[in-house]
Amino acid sequence: MGLGFVVGIFGVLFLFHAAYSTIQYRGLLKIMEEEFSDPPMNVVLELLLGFVFCVSASLTVPGNFISIHPDSEENRIVSLPSSLDFTIFNHRAKALPFEVDMKLKH
Repeated sequence: MGLGFVVGIFGVLFLFHAAYSTIQYRGLLKIMEEEFSDPPMNVVLELLLGFVFCVSASLTVPGNFISIHPDSEENRIVSLPSSLDFTIFNHRAKALPFEVDMKLKH
């Protein structure tokens, strides 16, 4: 487990704790017969901190970005599967009124 994964776990725990604190706060307000207007400031800060942790973990955990440029050295030729039984050429796109004229650049 890397640091990004641990940060993501803490972010999720912060979000769950903020939700639990909000439910507990609303229950306390019902007992005191007061109306719920907004959550306490510590819950809002905990939500923001959990959100930042989850976003940073989601950007770091998956790995490096791969180039999508067609001329990149990292791209490989994608081959078709040996079994073309599930390839469908008859689909709803044939009902579209326009034709796509694509030409290859060499």
